Amino acid sequence: VNEVTDFETYIGHASPMDFNGLVRHYYLRHASHQGDIRINLIHKHQREYQSHEIALRIRPDIEAIAARHGASVKIVEIPPGPPVLSTVVAEVYGPPGAAYDELVANTLKVRQGFEKLDILVDVDDFVDEPQTRLDFHVDQAKAALHGITTAQIAQTVTAALGGRAVGLLHAPGERQPAPAVVRLTRPLRSHPGMLTSLRVRGGDGRLIPLSELGHFVEEPVPVTRYHKNLKPVGYVIAEMAGHAPVEAVIALTRMFEENPLPPGYDFTLRGEGEWKITVDVFRDLGLAFGAALIMIYILLVMQTDSLGMPLVIMMAIPLTVIGIMPGFWLLNLLPEPIRGYPNPVFFTATAMIGMIALAGIVVRNSIILIDFIQRLQAQGKALGEALIEAGAVRLRPIFLTAGAAMFGSFVITLDPIFSGLAWSFIFGIFASTSFTLLVVPVVYYLLNRER
Repeated sequence: VNEVTDFETYIGHASPMDFNGLVRHYYLRHASHQGDIRINLIHKHQREYQSHEIALRIRPDIEAIAARHGASVKIVEIPPGPPVLSTVVAEVYGPPGAAYDELVANTLKVRQGFEKLDILVDVDDFVDEPQTRLDFHVDQAKAALHGITTAQIAQTVTAALGGRAVGLLHAPGERQPAPAVVRLTRPLRSHPGMLTSLRVRGGDGRLIPLSELGHFVEEPVPVTRYHKNLKPVGYVIAEMAGHAPVEAVIALTRMFEENPLPPGYDFTLRGEGEWKITVDVFRDLGLAFGAALIMIYILLVMQTDSLGMPLVIMMAIPLTVIGIMPGFWLLNLLPEPIRGYPNPVFFTATAMIGMIALAGIVVRNSIILIDFIQRLQAQGKALGEALIEAGAVRLRPIFLTAGAAMFGSFVITLDPIFSGLAWSFIFGIFASTSFTLLVVPVVYYLLNRER
């Protein structure tokens, strides 16, 4: 990958905690079978593709390597988006008093549904695999007879299995010395029979084998059980690759309507994922849009002393929607797929904010146009003549204002967060300006031709 400058590898412990590691709990990854690779790219001005596109490009190769070695891999971008556990999160709930094993079985069934969708990647769950561990039960009487404490036995077993630092090694070219750790080889520490041959020094100086001090017992490891609002819950998570979360929500809802979970069990997608935040954000922005329209109407009524004329002026607002929605549709026809993954431009929350802001901007053009028409009528000109002259005179300033706003928005079209706002401005202003000069005078003429 030519865009990569360097990378950092962390094995057995988490990489430095950042926003992504905090909200997705990656900072808790300290097991020996877990690792992180942090990839650093050249400056965005020096590369052709954005980081999101590079992630899509390398995904098939990384997944092929992981599949070849039986590993689980996740390709995660440092998110500029909402703080969520994952893009798509399913929460599985069962009836009160249900066995936890049944909840696990239904959680795995939901995971199988996730894996059937090609638009979902990095599917995972929060179900612990059944595991066992070896516990050494000390025979207190025998240990006391040999003058050996439980702490001595624990230290011996810990050193044999986990290792003990016995010194420091200074490797050539390294700034910091590395600890020298001594422990049993894997074949020796993987069999209880081998471990019983370990020896502990007794009070009289003799080395006593562990087999005389107790015995090993294989016991199941307690699994982690998750609760939310005091209810047992199972989690299934996944990421999107070139698709919007709403596509996965619709597909999963249909899938489990056709093949529902057993009675009493249910799952929701409005939990810790992006879908709940998306719904809440667009609901709040919709209410804000409605409040903005009401305030604009009240101000126009106060200015025009009319209840009907503000509606004519505000006709420019729906014209922005006519431009924004088809504009985003046309915009998504341009990008080529990257290694089979779509590369769309989404209508985001910032795009909705841009649409709300346009409500106040585009109304200004209507106000300028109608105000000039009314001034010409006050000078004694006929309605038709006033409409034509107002359109001709105000055409240039309206186009100049719209052009300045559109070209100014092009600067932020490549920003990962505010690109939606920029495209809303561009498409909305273009459509509203084009149609306002035609629609507003026509409606004004139809309402005033009998006067």
